[in-house]
Amino acid sequence: MNRALLVLALSLLATVAAQYHDHHDMQDMDWVNGYRQGFNFQCPHGEVLVAIRSYFSARDGSDRLWSFECQPTPEGLGEPTDCWWDDINRAGMEWTSTCTRNGLVAGVQSKYFESVLDREWQFYCCYYKRRCPYSCMKTTDIPEYYREEGELVIPSYGYFIRGAQTTFSGVLRDRQWKYILCRMTDFDCEFDNL
Repeated sequence: MNRALLVLALSLLATVAAQYHDHHDMQDMDWVNGYRQGFNFQCPHGEVLVAIRSYFSARDGSDRLWSFECQPTPEGLGEPTDCWWDDINRAGMEWTSTCTRNGLVAGVQSKYFESVLDREWQFYCCYYKRRCPYSCMKTTDIPEYYREEGELVIPSYGYFIRGAQTTFSGVLRDRQWKYILCRMTDFDCEFDNL
């Protein structure tokens, strides 16, 4: 066999194997949606989001599959006294949302819009007594580059997701996220929202 053909055949086999591996890994994840489908994900009562993963596909409507993980809040935070769906963004637009009333993100819902190849988003927020956020920070862009896989795992125990800032590329038809992470006070405070 011609050496050039052999090299080409081996590189094609490697590409197919890598795609099969990626596809196989994709099936192992607990995605909450299919491409172009809406979803509504809520953590069990008393739990908040601690991990978010997404996988982009240009051929499936420039959309992402999403997976979320929850964890119970520390005992000192107490039980949530109220939960609600906070403000909503419009597909194709930039968006910044922080849970009102010092809430923590305990769920996400999203609807896909074929006309703009994007989603609208809304956070499910829960209020814990009169605890206040402090030491807040924003993550770097997730994913680092448009159209890559995205993953956020809370970097340190005691931090909580309070919201996000997201930008949309009309050219690449994808979003990057900066999640807003905060610690919460161990005592009641008088501030309505920070």
